[in-house]
Amino acid sequence: MTFYEKLRSIQEKNESLLCIGLDPDIRRIPGSLRASANPVLEFNRRIIEATADLVCAYKLNLAFYESYGEAGWRTIQATLALIPPEIVSIGDGKRGDVGNSSDAYAQALFQTHNFSACTVSPYMGEDSVTPFLRDEERGAFLLALTSNPGARDFQYLRVRGKPLYEHVIAKAKKWNRRGNCGLVVGATRPRELKKIRALAPGMPLLIPGVGSQGGDLKTAVRSGCDRSGYMAIINSSRGIIYASAENDFATAARGAAIALQEDINRYR
Repeated sequence: MTFYEKLRSIQEKNESLLCIGLDPDIRRIPGSLRASANPVLEFNRRIIEATADLVCAYKLNLAFYESYGEAGWRTIQATLALIPPEIVSIGDGKRGDVGNSSDAYAQALFQTHNFSACTVSPYMGEDSVTPFLRDEERGAFLLALTSNPGARDFQYLRVRGKPLYEHVIAKAKKWNRRGNCGLVVGATRPRELKKIRALAPGMPLLIPGVGSQGGDLKTAVRSGCDRSGYMAIINSSRGIIYASAENDFATAARGAAIALQEDINRYR
C-alpha cells in the first residue's frame, strides 16, 4: 500500500482528517502519572487509547522526546508501538541535510522508528529530500508555508516574480515521482492555503496552526481538502492533549477530539 493509499484509507475508515500532536511536556502531565516508570509514555498511551478511533494520524514532534536523551528515543519507539498500524504516524523533526546525512535521518525515522511519514525542510535542495521519498510506502511533508510569524522572513521573498514557497511547491511536484510527497501549510495562512491547494490538487497537506496558534478551522478545512473532501491533515496538539490537567485528562482529550472532528466534518 502506498503512503497516499494508507492516508486515504484511514481517513475514510475513521471519517476523520484529525491528527493529534503527541507533544508531551513533563511539566504539564498530571501529577498522578509521575510515579510511573515512564510518565510520558503512560500519558501517550492513555491519549492514544482514548482517541485512536477518531484520528487519521498522530504526529510526534521529536524535540519533545530528544530533549530527554536516550530515554526520549526509547519513548518514541514505545509510543509508535501503541499506535494502530493502519493510522499514519508522522515524525516531525523537519530534517534535511546533505545527501548522506539525509540518508541516515531517513533510516532513523523510517527503519529504526518505523514512522509512516516525516517532515522535511527542502531548502538544501533535491539531494537533501530524495532519501525521504525513495520508499512509496513512506511519506515526506515538505515545509512550504509554515504557521509561525517568522515564515515571512524567507518564505514570502519574491523570486522570479513568485514567492519562494511557490517555488518549493513546484519542486515538490517534480520530486513526487513515487506519489508520496506532501506539503506543510499553516492554518494561519488562509488565503495562501487555497492557492496552494490549487497548485497541488492531489497532494496531502499537513495543516498545523488551528487552536492555540489562531488559525481558522473552517477555512483550513474547506481550502485544504482535495475535491473529494480528503487529503488534508488537520493537526491539533495542546488543545486536545491538555484539555484537562487532572486525572480525567484522557476522557477530556477524547471529548476535545470528538468536538474538533465533528467541526472538521461539518466544514468539509
